[in-house]
Order: sequence, then C-alpha cells, then structure tokens
Amino acid sequence: MEANLRWVLLTAVAPLAWGANYYVTHAYLPADRPLWGAALRALPAGLVLLALSRRRPRGPWWWRSALLGLLNAAVFFVLLYLASQLLPTSTAATVMAASPLAMLLTAWALAGQRPHRAHLVGAVVGLGGVALTLFGAGGAGGAVSGAGLAASVAAMLVSCVGYVLAARWREGADPLAVTSWQLTAGGLMLLPLAAAVEGAPPAMDARTLPAFGYVALVATALAFALWFAGLRHLPAGTVGLLGLLNPLAGVLLGAGLAGEGLGARQVCGLALVLAGVLLGRPREVARPAEASVAVESCTRVES
Repeated sequence: MEANLRWVLLTAVAPLAWGANYYVTHAYLPADRPLWGAALRALPAGLVLLALSRRRPRGPWWWRSALLGLLNAAVFFVLLYLASQLLPTSTAATVMAASPLAMLLTAWALAGQRPHRAHLVGAVVGLGGVALTLFGAGGAGGAVSGAGLAASVAAMLVSCVGYVLAARWREGADPLAVTSWQLTAGGLMLLPLAAAVEGAPPAMDARTLPAFGYVALVATALAFALWFAGLRHLPAGTVGLLGLLNPLAGVLLGAGLAGEGLGARQVCGLALVLAGVLLGRPREVARPAEASVAVESCTRVES
C-alpha cells in the first residue's frame, strides 16, 4: 500500500507539470517565437530521455520516429504553444482536456476501434463541457481568440492521428525510448525551420531561461519519465484518473496566478469535461505493460 501511494504521488507530478505548462508558456515565454519555443522544448527533453533509455531506433522505427516526431512533437508543440499564448490559461487547459475523448472518436474513424456506449456518452458530455466553458470565457478576461481556439483544435487532431499511428506500431517497443526518439526527431526538424523563419533563438534572461528550463526539463523530460514509470507500477485506470489533474492544475493556476476570473459556467464546464473523461476511461483492468499505449493518450492532453 505504501509503495503504491508513493508511485501515485510520483506519477501525479506529470499531469500537474503539464497543467502548469500552460501558465508558464503564457506568462513567461515570448509570444512571437512558437517555432523556437517548440524546438527548445522537444530537443533537450528528447536528448535527456534518450540518455535515460539508452536505446536507439532500429529498422522501421527510424522512419516511424521521424513521422511521429513530426506529428507529436514538432507540429503538436507549435500548436500547443500558440494555444497557450492566445487563450487564457484556464480556457486552454479545459479545451485540451477533451483530447482523450477526441482520440476515442479518431481511433474509431481511422482504426475501426469502436468505442463502448459509455465512451460515446463521455465524449458528448466532455465536448458539451468545452462548449460551456467557451461560452463563459468572457469572464476569464475577454472573448475567446479564434486563432487560439483553432490552434487548440488542430493540436488535438494532430495528436489524435499520432496516437492512432503509435498504437498501430507499438510492437512491444519501450514507450520511454519511443518518446525520446519522437522528441529528438521533432526537435531536430524544428531547429532549421525556426532559424529560417524566426531568426536567432530568443534571448535568455532571468525570466525566460527558467521558463524554458521548466518546459523542457520538468514539463517534458521529467513528466514523461515519471508518467511511464507510473505505467509500470500502477493499474492503467489509476494512471488515467491521475491525468485529470492536468486540466485542474491549469484552471487553478489561471485563476490564482494569472488573475483570470472563474465564473460559474467555466466551473460547470470543467466539471463536465472531467465527468466525460471519467466516463470514457478504460473499464477493463489491464496490466500496466499492456495498457501503456492506451494510457499514453492521456499525455496528449497537455504535453
């Protein structure tokens, strides 16, 4: 029991770090450098995890890692950076909390993985919660940015496709190693593009350097390492439920530190999103090793 509690507490660090990432990006990182922001998140984290896993791609995993890195690291991180900058922290966290529900529908459409009726009910409830939050976002500091909302939706769609591909290709590969390959590949793709489009890297000062360090080392490298460690020691359902701390942390930080008003509609919307994710969680009790790919989808909620 004591060992399980320890692993629960350690694993909970990951979704809390992802939830805080919205606020750190919005408050401390330059709004006009999404390509550099994504590159400086993906590449350092990928190299750290690569050093921990001590495995390199073999055979088809070279091109698979490149494709997944493009989707799950390069494109996804850029879109998430834009959403974090353009939307209030609480709104961005709540919208992205619907990612697991969107993945259920994407897996159904692209891979024929028909969800249970409870999963569909959860998707409808969760999307209703997102809609309610957006309608009430005027209380969070102004009207919702259309560009920010588009970036959030696009980030969810990209991550959904990446999840379906990763699930098809898992073949017993170590999740931490696969994640390190994706992050490294995505970061390497972003570096020349960021230099060509945005010029020199953003200046590092007492404000931005700790923020970039948090995003890359804490919210990505450490969070992924603890998340996958939790998958090896805890039931999949427990880890999935811990993922609910992600949007909760984002909303509370947005209200407490960013001064974003939290109206009744937003509170009800967040509650509906969390209820939808609860309804859509896996019902079967699988061994952590077998459930790693399924629960890995929860990482796309923030990332």
